[in-house]
Amino acid sequence: MTETATAAPKPGGTAGMAGSEYLEVRGLSVEFDGFKAVSGVDLTVLQGDLRFLIGPNGAGKTTLIDAITGLVPATGSVHKSGTEILGRPVHRIARLGVGRTFQTASVFEQLSVLQNLDIAAGAGRSALTLLRRRKGVLPQIEEALETIGLTAHRDKPAGVLAHGQKQWLEIGMLLVQNASVLLLDEPVAGMSLEERDETGNLLRRIGTDRVVVVVEHDMDFMRSFATSVTVLAGGRVLSEGSVEQVQADPAVQEVYLGTATHAEEDTDA
Repeated sequence: MTETATAAPKPGGTAGMAGSEYLEVRGLSVEFDGFKAVSGVDLTVLQGDLRFLIGPNGAGKTTLIDAITGLVPATGSVHKSGTEILGRPVHRIARLGVGRTFQTASVFEQLSVLQNLDIAAGAGRSALTLLRRRKGVLPQIEEALETIGLTAHRDKPAGVLAHGQKQWLEIGMLLVQNASVLLLDEPVAGMSLEERDETGNLLRRIGTDRVVVVVEHDMDFMRSFATSVTVLAGGRVLSEGSVEQVQADPAVQEVYLGTATHAEEDTDA
C-alpha cells in the first residue's frame, strides 16, 4: 500500500496547538454483524493537545481506538501526519508511530524494567541482534526511564512494580519505539489518587511533542488534565470542545454526565 500525503488539517476551536504531528479521522465506521458500533466519526487531534475521549458504556470509545490501530476492520480514513493508516496491518501502523495501551498493562513481568524497555526498543531489530548483549543502555531508554520516573527501579522485575508503575512502564515502552501518536485506554483505572496525579503529569510531559488521546471514565481526572474533550454516544460524536464547553452542553448533561459516576467501569465492545 502506498503512503498518501494530505494537507495538514487546520486546528479549529480546541483542536490543538501548533505542531507537526496530528491524527485526523474522517467518517470512521465499524460494524459488527449489522450493528454500527462506530458511525461516521470525525476527529482531529494535533500535537500538544491532551485529548480525552469520554462517553457512557457502549459508546464505542475502545472500538474507535481499536479501529485506528488496526485491531478491527473499519471504513473511512485515518491519517497520521499525512499518511493514510486505515487498513494497514497492526505492525505497520505501530511502525508508523502509532502506539496504544490497554486497560491491563502488557509488560513482561519476569523481566526487569530495563529489559522490558530494551525489548520494546528492539521491536524493529532482527532476532540475532536482539540476542546480542548490549555494551550499554541506549540513550532513548535512559530518557524514557527519566520521563516515566522509573530510573530508580530499572533493575527490578516488572512484576513487583506497583499498579501505576506498570502503566508508566507500558507508556515508556511506546516512547522507546518513537511513537508520536499515543492512544491510551483508561490509563488510571485502579490507581491511587497519588498515582493518578503522577500519571496526569506524565501525560502532560509526553504530550508536548506528541498526539495523545486518552479514553477515560474518571471525570475528576479528565477535569484536571484534559486540554480538550470529545464525547461519544451511540458510536457518534455527541460533543467536542474544552472541558467547560462540554460540561455545559445540555446534550452531554442528559446523555452522559448526568447519569455517569466518577469511577464507572467501561465495558465497550
